[in-house]
Amino acid sequence: MLYELRVENLLLMERAELRLGPGLNILTGETGAGKTLLAHALDLLLGGKARSGIVRDGAAEAYVEGVFELPPDLAGGGDERIPEDAEELVLARRVWPDGRTRAYVCGRSATVADLRELGSRMLSFYGQHEHRKLMLTTAQLDALDAFCGPKQAKLRSEIAAAHERVRALETRIAEVDGLAGARDRELDLIGFELREIEDVDPSVEEEVELLAERDRLRHQELLRLGASAGADAITPEEGSGAGALLAAAATELESAAEFDPTLAELAGRLAALRYEAEDVAGELRGYLDRLEAEPGRLEVVEERLGLFARLARKHGGGIAEVLAHADDCRRRHAELQDADETFADLSVELEQAATERERIAAALSSARVAAAPALAEAVLSRLSELAMGDARFEVAVRERDGGCGARGKDAVEFLIAPNRGLPFGPLREVASGGELSRVMLALLSVAHGGEAETGAGGGSLLVFDEIDAGIGGHTARAVGSHLRELAAGRQLLCITHLPQVAAMAARHFTIVKDASSSPARTVLTGLDGDGIVGELVRMLGADEGDRAAKGHARELLKAA
Repeated sequence: MLYELRVENLLLMERAELRLGPGLNILTGETGAGKTLLAHALDLLLGGKARSGIVRDGAAEAYVEGVFELPPDLAGGGDERIPEDAEELVLARRVWPDGRTRAYVCGRSATVADLRELGSRMLSFYGQHEHRKLMLTTAQLDALDAFCGPKQAKLRSEIAAAHERVRALETRIAEVDGLAGARDRELDLIGFELREIEDVDPSVEEEVELLAERDRLRHQELLRLGASAGADAITPEEGSGAGALLAAAATELESAAEFDPTLAELAGRLAALRYEAEDVAGELRGYLDRLEAEPGRLEVVEERLGLFARLARKHGGGIAEVLAHADDCRRRHAELQDADETFADLSVELEQAATERERIAAALSSARVAAAPALAEAVLSRLSELAMGDARFEVAVRERDGGCGARGKDAVEFLIAPNRGLPFGPLREVASGGELSRVMLALLSVAHGGEAETGAGGGSLLVFDEIDAGIGGHTARAVGSHLRELAAGRQLLCITHLPQVAAMAARHFTIVKDASSSPARTVLTGLDGDGIVGELVRMLGADEGDRAAKGHARELLKAA
């Protein structure tokens, strides 16, 4: 149940607070006064899209807030979006002039999806053109399924999943089948690229070694000169080099160390340097011997690196990417080789999934065929109460074109003969707007006690935005009685222009446009007593002082 609805700076509505009660709550007002503003405010709480220009001129933002009764399953930490100690569910939406919005749940920042999910549990919204959805065969099927009960809802969920499974397998089989057509060509290409890589047999380590070897071979003469000069400086073939000089220095220190032992350590270090220098000279001469490469080695290395470079250019990146491509080729080759087996396995899975879908569809169809006459009888009974006593109504169930789908294999058609002597015809072709409104009200009453899936989800608050358009007179009276009956045990908010409907209200609110201010604004007021009589007089099209109209208004209230 909705306890309070607060609206600030929404179009003409500067500030309004609506305190609803159980039963039938009626909202009336002059055309253009802004009755549908409240409907739009509720739509914002349901996560609807904020239209451009809905923020009142001169205001920094618009704000809508609804305080709802907290459902038991959401209390005490049952939902992480709602504080454990929350006693009410508060949904709110803030809208800025540039179109940005922000959603709140119990004062905490939330997403529009949160509002949509929680709001749909709190209320069902039926707009003034909602009855037109009954012209859709899908809406008619949904209404029949809702009448069938919760078991049917479970089957609907199951067949939707089964249909999705069938579609996914069909798509995969088509992919594999298409793959088979181009498989030989792709196998040849993959085989060629894989052989090309395997023939070269590259590795990252070999590439590093070859690059280093190429540098040595390209600078061989410079390396020979450097190594030769170093070796000759230490141990020349003629004359004294660094090694001989170190040896002489060490001998002199050894002689002097006889008189000062501290020189003995230094003499030893010089001797060690001499041996280390001579060792370096030997390694340099060995390096010179190894530096002599076999003739043509540089060309061999360059050719090998050229093969590496060509592979890298072809497959992107470097040798690591070439090797990764080779692995991909091997995996793809195996996948193509296994395509026949994969196709056979998928075909078996598809057959099983289709059989399961058919089983669920058969159960759905059986329930629909069984429930169709009962729904027609129940709707017909309600229509007789809505001034359509001569009408005849049938629910036809037939197999849908295109085979089994996400809702099963049935198409449902509501057939109606609005007046005696007329043949049956599809609801979408035969019924007027007013008749469609009454059929929808009848469906709301009989399918799940007023929560038929004719366009909105179930909720404890039902909102009707001029759903009674296109009717009047005694029919309007019947519709009002029906709405009041529908409100028993729940909460209804009905925006109406019919005095016969408004007279049935448990609570009556009126909205008036004040054009004296700039910009104009609307004022929302709760009515009682003479205020209700005065509003009914206005709705009857009479002047305020019209005594006959006042008498008529009181008669309407008395008859209610």
